Amino acid sequence: MRVESFPPIYRADAQVLILGSMPSVASLEQGQYYGHPRNAFWPLMAELFGLDAQAPYSKRVQALQEARVAVWDVLQSCVRPGSLDSSIERASEVPNRIDELLQEASGVRHVFLNGRKAEQSWRRYFAARIDLPTTTLPSTSPAMASLDFAGKLAQWRQVAARRSGPLG
Repeated sequence: MRVESFPPIYRADAQVLILGSMPSVASLEQGQYYGHPRNAFWPLMAELFGLDAQAPYSKRVQALQEARVAVWDVLQSCVRPGSLDSSIERASEVPNRIDELLQEASGVRHVFLNGRKAEQSWRRYFAARIDLPTTTLPSTSPAMASLDFAGKLAQWRQVAARRSGPLG
């Protein structure tokens, strides 16, 4: 089954970009990034930027934009049965146009990769041609259960540290 990513969340003054691999089945069904109820992404963003993790999706998106955080996926589409990154068929991968996003959001100065699959795909498609510092963070997926929320938060604090200036 071919699955497709969502459009990016960003505005032109974004300072950091968080890249996942591909939305889960639950996210695709909801039409929302990180839509699985046990995914730690929105609770982490709440801790980092003071947004309400339970707010309507549009409000959470707006809060991220105001925090100058962009979100997208490395892959635009792929064949993947189920939700696991390990199920993505490599030959089916089509990368997103991240270079174009970075032209529009030219203030992005750091890319954060949400998990190992995002890192692998970034290295395959973009690392050689996009000269930005990157940091791989532990996946926010509930499938990444070897690290609890506090452990993930400790590493994800780097996202807030890389953006600067007042919010808004």
